[in-house]
Order: sequence, then C-alpha cells, then structure tokens
Amino acid sequence: MSIRRITQETFDAAVRENMEEFEMEPDEALRDAVEQFESQGVDLSCIVKAVQAVSSGEKQEEQTHEVLQALESLRIGKDSACVIELTADLKCFTEQCSLGFAQRYLAAQKDAYPIILCCCKKSMEEQEAMLAAMSALAALTDGQPDLLDAEGQQLLLDVLKKYQADLSVTRAAISAVRHCCLKHEQNRQDLVKNGVLPLLTAAIKQHGGYAELVKEASAALRVMTFDDDVRVAFGNAHEHAKSIVLEHNGLKVLIEAAKAHLDNVSVLSELCSTLSRLAVRNEFCQDVCDLGGLKLMMTLLADCYEIAVLYKKQDIVILIQLPHLFCSLNWFSPCRSWFGRSLMQYEP
Repeated sequence: MSIRRITQETFDAAVRENMEEFEMEPDEALRDAVEQFESQGVDLSCIVKAVQAVSSGEKQEEQTHEVLQALESLRIGKDSACVIELTADLKCFTEQCSLGFAQRYLAAQKDAYPIILCCCKKSMEEQEAMLAAMSALAALTDGQPDLLDAEGQQLLLDVLKKYQADLSVTRAAISAVRHCCLKHEQNRQDLVKNGVLPLLTAAIKQHGGYAELVKEASAALRVMTFDDDVRVAFGNAHEHAKSIVLEHNGLKVLIEAAKAHLDNVSVLSELCSTLSRLAVRNEFCQDVCDLGGLKLMMTLLADCYEIAVLYKKQDIVILIQLPHLFCSLNWFSPCRSWFGRSLMQYEP
C-alpha cells in the first residue's frame, strides 16, 4: 500500500478553510485538519502542524510559518554588508529547525540550504556570526544529509581548520558533519578523502576536557564507520575504521578522553560505543588492551553495577554500551582470557 502525502500548502489551506468557512478557533481548526487527513491515511510526518503566524504585506499567504519567516529575513539580509546583523535571524531559524523534522523539511523545500550556506561563507571572519550560521547549517541538515554538496563539504573542512581553537564553532561544525554523514555514504567518503578524520581526532585531543565536544566528535567518528546507506551496495565502513585507528591514532585518543571523564556517564557511553566500532581486527583489540582500555572497562562496569543497584536510570546507559565493546573485543582470545580472570576476581 502506497503512502499518501500532501503538500504543506494543502494542509494550511485546510486549516484556513476550517477557520474561515466553519468559524473554528485556530486550535480546533488545526486539530480537525490533522484528524481528517490522518483518517484518510495521509502521512503528516513532513507537515508543520501549526497555524500559520499572522504576517503583513503582499505575501500574507506565502511563507507565514515561523521557520519561513526567519528564512525570508535571511534571504533579504544575506546580501547586506554587515554579517553580524544576521545573527539574530540565524538563531531564530536554528530554533525553529530544532522544533522538528517537519520544520527542517519545509525550510529545505523553500531553498534554505543555499541561503544558509551563503551566510556561512560570509561569516567566515566573524566568530559570533560563524557560530550562528554553522549552528543553523547543523540544524537544517539534521535528517537531510542529501542537502550537502561539494561546496558545503569544503566549507565544513575550512571551518574545522580555521576555528580549531574555538570550542563552540568546532562543536557546531562537527555536529553538521555528523548530520551530513549519517545514512549518506557518498558524503562520508568525500569528507574522509578530503581530510575530516584528523580534524575530528585533533578536536578531541585539543578540547578533551569539554564533555559535549568530546561526545559530538566521538559520535561523528562513529558515523564514519557506519554502513547504513541503503542506496549503496558496498560502503567503506571497514576502511574508515582502519584509517581512524592506524592513521589517526583513534584508539588512544578515545581511551585518553575516557580517562578524563570517568565521572561523566554520557561521555563514557559515547566513547565506548565508538571504540566498539573500531575494534575490527585482532591487532586493534590488542591495542585496546595495551592502552589500558580493558582495565578501564572493568572499572566502569564495576562502578556502574553499584550504581545500577541503586536504580539510577541516567547512569545505567553505560551498561548498555559496554557489552557492545566487550563483544567486539571478545573475538580476540587474549581478551577473553583477561575477561575471565577479571570477572572471577570481582566480588559484587
């Protein structure tokens, strides 16, 4: 059975008809439109389910959703001489895109990507504007990796190089990289080929004390090892994992980062999940052993066992990721022996 879809304009017209023809209140009109379309089997996942905001001017019936109002402001102002003036509109656009996929999809349908890309390029020399523009790009591409083109790929690499000392901009750029590589093999291959991996590992080393950046960069590295693009028969997941380990010392970078955040469960969860994606060969498992990764894992497992007994859900997340890493390493015989000895010595 094929999925039925409608345009945003059709949905908005139905809401407007409910208000004008049937004199419904806005909330009631919106609710009725949603119920009517869903009862007909229409997929509304890409539809902004909100009453259009009141606007003035000749384009009253166009681009009246808040995300499109913010986009229109950027469209008008992107050619202005002062990029700082765009910061407020970029932040507003980012906030709207963060509300849900429907907002991001609608913005993309109205040519948001080239506008945001233009803002990013104009903001290259202004840190505050660059942060706002890169955050907008990261928000827009969440769930829409197909938007990224060759120009955008080069921009991401340039920003990571130029702003490598800036924590906030680096984190926003890495977030954009992660969004654009998830379920998109070509973007992964292009970015890896052009040097994104050393930029990601360097970010972890340089900003290793900052939890949120470490999590973001670790997640981005992990995405590079995915084989999740259904449009591609064979990906380069294994090659990317080997490159991260052999060429960019990824195991040491991640394990050292874990040692710096022993009290932060969310960081440890991300790092363990990424390590499990990199332990793809016996020699890599041996490297994890030599770098102290196994002892670290057993310590975390013991600590989390005590925490789990107290039923603190926010800390049990590490117990979900550690077994993945254990399973990856368990293919390596010396690791199995070490696990056995360690478990026998541990008394809960």
